[in-house]
Amino acid sequence: QVQLVESGGGLVQAGGSLRLSCAASGRTFRSYAMAWFRQAPGKEREFVSAVSWGGGSTYYADSVKGRFTISRDNAKNTGNLQMNSLKPEDTAVYYCAADPVFSATMAEYDYWGQGTQVTVSS
Repeated sequence: QVQLVESGGGLVQAGGSLRLSCAASGRTFRSYAMAWFRQAPGKEREFVSAVSWGGGSTYYADSVKGRFTISRDNAKNTGNLQMNSLKPEDTAVYYCAADPVFSATMAEYDYWGQGTQVTVSS
């Protein structure tokens, strides 16, 4: 069982940066892949980025590639999403997710946080 809590969301101007964190409980977190998804108002939840259990493999949605960086620290049971050059279209609730399978598919992920709001003003 893994419990996830996101933090770090907020309001930022376009071009700015935010760093999201995901704190995980449970000894098995280090054996789980971790991902970030987001959901904008009126839209379906979409994949943002994922990192394998050891951190050696990462995957990004085309819309964030080159601007966002995913990382994790298994010793601290945390994951992070560094978001740079933010755009108004990045506005969404961002969710952290974990699962033994390294995937970009939302249905693969069994464990989810409650989400943190990111708002980018133009």
